[in-house]
Amino acid sequence: MRVFARTPARILACLAIAVTFAAPVSAGTRLKDIVDVEGVRENQLTGYGIVFGLNGTGDSIRNCPMLQQGLASMLERLGINTRTSNVNTKNVAAVMVTANLPPFGTNGSRIDVTVSTMCDAKSLEGGTLLATPMIGADSQAYALAQGSVAVGAFTAAGNSGTSLTRNIPTNGRVPNGATIERELKFDIAAQPELRLSLRNPDFTTASRIAGAINAFSGVNAAVALDPATVRLRRPPAFSDMSAFIAQIEGLEIEPEQRARVVINETTGVIVMGENVRVSTVAIAQGNLTIQVQETPGVAMPNSFTNAPPVVVPQSNITVAEDMAKLAVVGGNGVP
Repeated sequence: MRVFARTPARILACLAIAVTFAAPVSAGTRLKDIVDVEGVRENQLTGYGIVFGLNGTGDSIRNCPMLQQGLASMLERLGINTRTSNVNTKNVAAVMVTANLPPFGTNGSRIDVTVSTMCDAKSLEGGTLLATPMIGADSQAYALAQGSVAVGAFTAAGNSGTSLTRNIPTNGRVPNGATIERELKFDIAAQPELRLSLRNPDFTTASRIAGAINAFSGVNAAVALDPATVRLRRPPAFSDMSAFIAQIEGLEIEPEQRARVVINETTGVIVMGENVRVSTVAIAQGNLTIQVQETPGVAMPNSFTNAPPVVVPQSNITVAEDMAKLAVVGGNGVP
């Protein structure tokens, strides 16, 4: 027998604890943790590549035309003509390769790449990605990816057709698999003016950021343009913008937090922000008990037959709900 019970005591206790410990607490946050410098961001790179060395888990070339074309083009660049040949192998796979080009990435730096199959390959385990140009949004190549594919998954199958798959074997990574070949030029030191973008836009937070920067620099170097943007100008005392940002990114700012309540209905836990105020509220809830009883029965076959007995499941579900109890919580804007 299974019994499911719901009581108001746990919910009321959690609410009382949340109300008790919701006293305002001032905590400063570094400027670098709440804003981004406009223009300093990652850029997405993509590329089409081929993974070799698969143990019979690659694409069916007949079902993957782009693999057939890509394989023929790649072999022709190596001096091998396969236009008149019927290539049929299961050890290669057509893949899409993605990566993020970090800001201020320099030539020769290495970045991670993600490899994902495009056709009907079963797994990339044990494969090697051949040299793949990584293209940006402007159709220019910024990196070259190549290396062994690491797959954090596996697939096991038996002769009966039963199989077990853990995680996604058709998706893998090549750690430090791409080399940056072209840099994105952005001379931040020579910029006379920049903008700071707030990750959580708020008028009060933007005003506090501008005030803290101006107090530190001694001049009106920052102006809050809107809830999401603070304009930053280089003070005369600093020779370049990068030095100024290095000095102000450690300033302690107290972000404005909106009143918020988060309730986990499964565990009954209630989390409240420091700005939440609870007015007088009445909560009425009674106990709810659900009982499920399983009484399996047996259906006997007809006489003079070879049919086996059959177990017939029988379930009995009862619900008991007590009278609701009324509780008054909070009042007078209790924090």
